[in-house]
Amino acid sequence: MADEILVINAGSSSIKVSLFACAADGPTLAFNGQVEGIGTPHPRAAARNAAREPILDEKWAGGGGPKDHTEAMAFVVGRLTARRPGWRPAGVGHRVVHGGTRYQAPVRLDAAVRAYLESLVPLAPLHEPANLKGIDAAAAAFPGVPQVACFDTAFHQGKPFVADAFALPRKLYDEGLRRYGFHGLSYEYIARAMRQVAPAAARGRLVVCHLGNGASMCAIRDGKCVETTMSFTPVDGLPMGTRCGSLDPSVVLYLLDEKKMTTAQVSDLLTRQSGLLGLSGVSPDMRDLLASGDARAREAVDYFVYRVTWFVGALAAALGGLDALVFTAGIGEHAVPIRERVCRGLGWLGLELDAAANASGGPRISMESSKVSAWVVPTDEERMIALEVAELLGPA
Repeated sequence: MADEILVINAGSSSIKVSLFACAADGPTLAFNGQVEGIGTPHPRAAARNAAREPILDEKWAGGGGPKDHTEAMAFVVGRLTARRPGWRPAGVGHRVVHGGTRYQAPVRLDAAVRAYLESLVPLAPLHEPANLKGIDAAAAAFPGVPQVACFDTAFHQGKPFVADAFALPRKLYDEGLRRYGFHGLSYEYIARAMRQVAPAAARGRLVVCHLGNGASMCAIRDGKCVETTMSFTPVDGLPMGTRCGSLDPSVVLYLLDEKKMTTAQVSDLLTRQSGLLGLSGVSPDMRDLLASGDARAREAVDYFVYRVTWFVGALAAALGGLDALVFTAGIGEHAVPIRERVCRGLGWLGLELDAAANASGGPRISMESSKVSAWVVPTDEERMIALEVAELLGPA
């Protein structure tokens, strides 16, 4: 389709925006930016063009600035239309964390879709309300412009029942208590990108490691999800910056019954005080931990590497073998020592690391003789959303 697509990723106090120009070879980034601190005493707006050059840096003080998402969106629109009066995008794409059991693909938003997404708030209370605010703000800013919801859960829909269910009474599964999985927009992007980077591997059995402040892994066969580490919420699976990852559910009961914690306190513990921060007591940031001389920081790194390696084995079993391993996201793309340690730990699978290629960032970081290839492929969830919007809306 012609013209431009606006991509919105709304958080509880921020709106991230990216503008893509549609071309024959796919959407091309024109700029990205964000308004953060919405509703706080010190909001800020910043943006960069496609060359990563700053084009906006605005701060407000004394109670000024956007007080809600609608005002923040109005500010963004004002800046977009300052030099092009009357400008409107051809479509607006939204990152929506949860699509429930209904949506296996992007969907054009209307009142019925929005109502269903509202019903999913209990499944994603930290994310879905903010996503809905972004949807409402864009609808107010661009009445009549098609809006499309793109879901983090959609890529994982259609997994086998054994990878989708908990061993709980079946009634709960039927009511929606199941392993949804997240980071699906990233995995969809990597699955597509691998068709260009390594076509043979893309058709085979992949384990993709989306390693960042939020971290998960996914087993993919011929471009389709087979298994993933996150489940009912984004807390499960790998340890993350501040999220605990996999946990015996009885620990929660212990915290409630013996420690007399409230559900809100337990939620805060598991999502904001745990993970790398909790283990190290130093930082949730892998860069800080790798640079630290603190023994606890080293142990947190050891734990992270162990769990990534452990999950590769589990996901390879789900696939019936492994052809390629892909690293992506902040840690996966930039933390050379983490990639090296994970690959060294997978020598038993036939993975032979090319240390020089790993140090330079790949894309291939395994030896040509390696039975299992290893790759570094940058993810781009915003471009994935733009692609999905363009494909759904079709030619202008």
